[in-house]
Amino acid sequence: MRRKDVVLMATVTSFEALPHPSRSELRQFAELFGPLFAASSEEARRQAVAALSQCRTVPTTVAFFIASQPIAVAAPFLASSPCLDDETLIAVARTQGAAHARAIVRRENLSPRVIDALVSLRQDRPAPQAADRTEIAETPASPSAAAAQEAERRWREEELRQRIKTLANHVHRTEDDRLGLRTVSPVQEALLIRFARSRDGGMFATTLADCLSASRWLAERIVLDISGRQLATTLKALGMDKADGVYVLQRFYPHLGEETSGLTRGAMLWNGLDADQCGRRVEAWRRADSHTATRESEFAVQAEEAVAASSETVRPLRSATPLRRRG
Repeated sequence: MRRKDVVLMATVTSFEALPHPSRSELRQFAELFGPLFAASSEEARRQAVAALSQCRTVPTTVAFFIASQPIAVAAPFLASSPCLDDETLIAVARTQGAAHARAIVRRENLSPRVIDALVSLRQDRPAPQAADRTEIAETPASPSAAAAQEAERRWREEELRQRIKTLANHVHRTEDDRLGLRTVSPVQEALLIRFARSRDGGMFATTLADCLSASRWLAERIVLDISGRQLATTLKALGMDKADGVYVLQRFYPHLGEETSGLTRGAMLWNGLDADQCGRRVEAWRRADSHTATRESEFAVQAEEAVAASSETVRPLRSATPLRRRG
């Protein structure tokens, strides 16, 4: 148990040291945290949660998991974690009970939406009795107001239900799921490395087009960017391993193999790219490529129809009776 406690705290400490964790680092931490947390002692869990309460970036699934723990563990996270959004706070308050709701109330900045949700929860529970408290009689709500409140309550319950389903889907996703992002397969990655090693730009572009489910024209345009930035953006968006990605870049663009302060220009280029931004940029390229391909296909069909129509028009003229010669 002691060894597992040390591993849990080491994992949390390493994650804390990341100023801006990438998507892959967030996914990796989310995969490690649950099993380590479950295998650790109560004291280690409290220490880990207290440390994560100060992190500005925590994976959504981990945040919801921690916030749903018993209040003795979850309290500091609920009261101070900056990564909890309104939806998560409301979901926890409605599903975990009064103790969790009281911990949420201690947060410094609560949005009007969360306050309304907490107030509605208090209205559903009996008010505490106090000897020196003046009781205020409330006028019963009219039938129309009661119906509106009931409709709002049902809407909020459905919203909460959908939120929990979404979080549950993230918790139980498979290891190779990059949250819906297009990912290079092991076979495709091996082919890209092989063709980069031999500097076979043609086969590399064909494989890259297959990875992107896009046209070969888009793949060629990416590779022809001699700065290497477009290819680096694409490989990082596809989730290629850093060492393999830098190797591919340096094979096609030798200038990226030059070293500065012990780091190649290719590695510096790779490190300077944000995985999320790369993913959005590549998806934009793919959408534009898809629209271009659709327009070209429509143009080809129109051209074929025009040729067919002209052929049908010319055919009767060719079969017509020739003019008689004069004289």
